[in-house]
Amino acid sequence: MDLTKYFKPVVSMTAEEAREFIKGKNPDDYNLIDVRQPVEYELRHLAGARLIPVGELQEHLNEIDKAKPTIAY
Repeated sequence: MDLTKYFKPVVSMTAEEAREFIKGKNPDDYNLIDVRQPVEYELRHLAGARLIPVGELQEHLNEIDKAKPTIAY
C-alpha cells in the first residue's frame, strides 16, 4: 500500500486533546504510534506507544490495525 493512501487528511490534536482522547479508553481500542527516532523513544515515550520511526512506516503499515483510530506523534 502506498503510504500516502494510508494517511488521509486527518484531524490534528493538541497534546491535551490527545490526552483527553486516550483518557479512560482501553489501550487496545486505538493505535498509539511514536514516529520519532529510537533514541528519542528510549529517552521518553507515552505509555503504550509503539515505536515505528517515520522512515520505516511504509514497511510496517500492515501491522497497524486500520479499524482503530491511530494517534501518531
